[in-house]
Amino acid sequence: MQKTSQQFDNIIDQCRSLFIKKMTDYGSAWRILRIPSLTDQIFIKAQRIRMMQEQSVRKIDEDEIPEFIGIINYSIMALIQLENGVVDQPDLNTSEATILYDKAVAETKFLMENKNHDYGEAWREMRVSSLTDLILQKLLRVKQIEDNQGKTLVSEGVDANYQDIINYAIFALIQIEESKTI
Repeated sequence: MQKTSQQFDNIIDQCRSLFIKKMTDYGSAWRILRIPSLTDQIFIKAQRIRMMQEQSVRKIDEDEIPEFIGIINYSIMALIQLENGVVDQPDLNTSEATILYDKAVAETKFLMENKNHDYGEAWREMRVSSLTDLILQKLLRVKQIEDNQGKTLVSEGVDANYQDIINYAIFALIQIEESKTI
């Protein structure tokens, strides 16, 4: 599990670096996005990954890695929005946004480590395509919860689903990275 923790950190470093660069370019314009808008952005990225996995011919020469990174960053933004609310105007500088980003990541990593312990790193035996399907399933669950105005009878909340999406995307990136070294 120590290896997974280090791999998690390495991937988050890449995602965080991109987040900071985009904050520098665009500021916190994303703070105006409502949760369903973020869910839809993540859904589009997950659908694109699935299409890439199913199609042998691509018109755009890109791989899945940037899309998984986008899923991670948009999911972290969604966690920040859930915690801090949506605003009408950008309200965070890069430093403030990065602190919130790091807080969301720390909570998500804690969840991953606990689940990883209980499940015995079963994800390592999974295919990247299965992780993609799990991300899509979680997104469909989030959309349903959103359509129900956040009300659930027995299910975990939207935040837990976003955390699972982040962790599945990180697991997929670990799998992709490890397949390159074989």
